Amino acid sequence: MNKTADFSLLFVVFIWGVTFVMVQNALSFLDPFTFNGVRFFMAFVFLLIPYLLTLHKKGKNGSKGLFKAGFHIGVWLFLGYGLQTIGLNYTTPAKTGFITGLSVVMVPVFSLLLLKHRLSRNTIIGVAAATIGLYLMTFADRSNLNIGDLLVFLCAISFAMQIITTAKYAKTLPALPLTLVQVSTVSLLSFVSAFIFKENHSVIFSSEVMLQKDVWTALLVTAALATAFAFFAQTFFQAYTTPTRVALIFSMEPVFAALSSYILIGEKLTSASIIGCAFIFLGMIFAELPAKKKKPVTQGFS
Repeated sequence: MNKTADFSLLFVVFIWGVTFVMVQNALSFLDPFTFNGVRFFMAFVFLLIPYLLTLHKKGKNGSKGLFKAGFHIGVWLFLGYGLQTIGLNYTTPAKTGFITGLSVVMVPVFSLLLLKHRLSRNTIIGVAAATIGLYLMTFADRSNLNIGDLLVFLCAISFAMQIITTAKYAKTLPALPLTLVQVSTVSLLSFVSAFIFKENHSVIFSSEVMLQKDVWTALLVTAALATAFAFFAQTFFQAYTTPTRVALIFSMEPVFAALSSYILIGEKLTSASIIGCAFIFLGMIFAELPAKKKKPVTQGFS
């Protein structure tokens, strides 16, 4: 099961990485919260079908506290995707991928603060390396610093909290209904936010959008693969693998994002950005390396 979990999560990360460009293209026609509301509602429908088909086979599924747990995870997921989607309006897909990847480093930090887990030396070094990388990507060239980078950084914090809360509940609650509550929470909060920020829901039904192949491709791919399948897989497989392995696999997301940006839209990175990306990537990996075990001290007989 461990190998299946690892490969499934790697495929999830691949999907997340390559959809940055698709989402950015779709945002040329749809407002961010409207896009997320529709995306997560479609994901809810995709997940609801297999849930209803298998409902008669389920006995007591340990659903006590399910809605509270799903809502808790969903709020962090909403904040993460809301901030990320808005940030994509102001920054590039590759930079978004790398900054979002900082959530992998933040997980052990928040574990220390919230769960009282001690940080290893490797984790501290990894956090430092990732921080240097973020500085190089966003501050080395002042002209490249924008509000989008800050929004995506806040998104990384939200995703780190989503990983922690998912790990907290995944082992005790059924994956499919827990994922259903998550995505429905994100959809509801996204539509409410669209109303508060006066986004136009009806634009999704306008002739300009209805005829845009890129918009519907982005919605279908992100809803079916990057949302419904991805979050069900994450929720399910986090119960069968270790947090360290999950974090290490998730560190591949910025790599896939950068490669897809280069292949699909020919995005170029400056030397400082490339070095910064390398620092962030190394920091994410180094932070999750197991601490070196101390050899037991043996005493000889005199």
